[in-house]
Amino acid sequence: MIKVDNLSFSFPEKELYRNISFTIEEGQHGALIGASGIGKSTLTDLLMDPDRFSFEGKVEIDPGYRIGYVSQFSQQDQTGEITVFEYIANDFRKAQNKIASICKEMETSLEMEALLERYQEAFDEFEAIGGDDFENNIDKKLNLAGLSSRKNSFVSHLSGGEFKLIQVIQVMLTNPHLIIMDEPDVFLDFENLNSLKNLINAHKGMILVITHNRYLLDHCFNKILHLENKELQEFDGRFMEYKCFLLQTKIELQELAVADTLEIERNKVIVNNLRIAATKHTEASRGKSLHAREKVLERLEARRVKAPFVDIKEPEIALPQKEKTEEHTILHVNGYGVAFDHVLLDNISFEMKSGDKAALIGPNGTGKTTLLREIYKKSSESLVVEDGVTMAFLSQNQGEMLFEDGTVQDEFFNAGFQTYDDIIKHLKKYGFEEEVLVQKIGSLSGGEKNLLQLAKISATEADFLLLDEPTSHLDTYSQIALEHAIRDYHGAVLMVSHDFNTIANCADYVFLIEDKNIRRMSIRAFRKMIYARYFNKNYLEIEDKKKTIETRIETALKNEDFELAKGLAQQLEEVIKML
Repeated sequence: MIKVDNLSFSFPEKELYRNISFTIEEGQHGALIGASGIGKSTLTDLLMDPDRFSFEGKVEIDPGYRIGYVSQFSQQDQTGEITVFEYIANDFRKAQNKIASICKEMETSLEMEALLERYQEAFDEFEAIGGDDFENNIDKKLNLAGLSSRKNSFVSHLSGGEFKLIQVIQVMLTNPHLIIMDEPDVFLDFENLNSLKNLINAHKGMILVITHNRYLLDHCFNKILHLENKELQEFDGRFMEYKCFLLQTKIELQELAVADTLEIERNKVIVNNLRIAATKHTEASRGKSLHAREKVLERLEARRVKAPFVDIKEPEIALPQKEKTEEHTILHVNGYGVAFDHVLLDNISFEMKSGDKAALIGPNGTGKTTLLREIYKKSSESLVVEDGVTMAFLSQNQGEMLFEDGTVQDEFFNAGFQTYDDIIKHLKKYGFEEEVLVQKIGSLSGGEKNLLQLAKISATEADFLLLDEPTSHLDTYSQIALEHAIRDYHGAVLMVSHDFNTIANCADYVFLIEDKNIRRMSIRAFRKMIYARYFNKNYLEIEDKKKTIETRIETALKNEDFELAKGLAQQLEEVIKML
């Protein structure tokens, strides 16, 4: 077990945690969630190497505890020309070579006692990482991830999503006591995301995953650690159950808040009347009555319900405010193709109209990002953007659109903002505080960088937005806010996305890449395809019922009909059990 007790930690410019406590126990698969930039990655860094940090409180980890780590940042270009099997087997081969080297020394050395001790240590290390049957175990994991056919492929030939799965398999097979993964789902296509889900669910040991992916959250975890506003809430159970718990808590807190507000207003009237009376009469008893009632009012104000995990404000993402125009074609793609080592897209053609919201989907490594970037740069005669159409681009390679060595305020002054106050007023809508203006962009989290890109785009007058994985690294609140913004935007959007929820919630249709070509698909057909591949046949119906009940609860809360909200919350509990 790993135990954190009353942990407090701050950077010089920012307080991250205030007396947070939690445990991770054998067999638990935990999800660490919370807003972008809240300190999730720092918390996992602290768990892996507590001695690097100066903090208050206790972090209890047994000596000799091995922690495996999967970074959110891929390093595929550093693997060299080795096969997938060789990459995964590297630690096992090293351990075997160490044992073989000691055995060779034994043939000629007279220091047998010391060598036997070294041999036993090396053999114990080999056993600890599951070396007995590692070749067979590699085959099993590759099969589980749907990557058996890639066993003898060079790692450099894998897509980014495939390489991420290989990293996860490599760490899992060495049997660490705890595996920490930092956003392992970023940029994974639907197939690879499903494979990641299978790998997580099949693993018997402890796992802690930083993720904002709603598909993984709904299907992989039995413990939720929710970090927000310097506090941490621990919940043993599934993410859907946690959301239901938050909604039930919200009902209770709002009911209490309404009662508190009425009581506060009643006491304000009494205090005001006593003050008027005290100015007209000088009796000591009137002054005492006023003082006592003021104390009552202070206590009521102090006990006002605070809900850091329940009432979280979404950022106010607003894409460029365009007037609706008469529908017309803005993009013509005629016979476009792209190839690197091999052909990715071959002789594709399609069009988009003003106001269209389209998602470009397909497996990792099929040319989606290249197509988006070439439309933006107008770098092919096969890609024709109508005259007068202004484009804006959000890149998954965040350093392409943001100068990471510069400060946030420099970035926005260069984007045309005139004053410091204008910048901070704009960025506060996106959840940033004033101190972020002097920070280097490179020091921000991935989610914060994506929010900065969106904040820059919103200050343009673009008619056509090209968004490459816009929800990557974004917390769930920001994802939902972005979906609202896309639906409200009057211009055209073409986005590369692997987020099922975002596509289903705000796209009009999808362009599906298959066999080096593109075909247009309705959202209805897309939903049907995804549910047929990844969910059982009743899931869509139950999920829609769940969303309907959640919407009715929100309406009941707005109308302060708490009895109706409580009844609906009980219905929601029953529906979640079905999921």
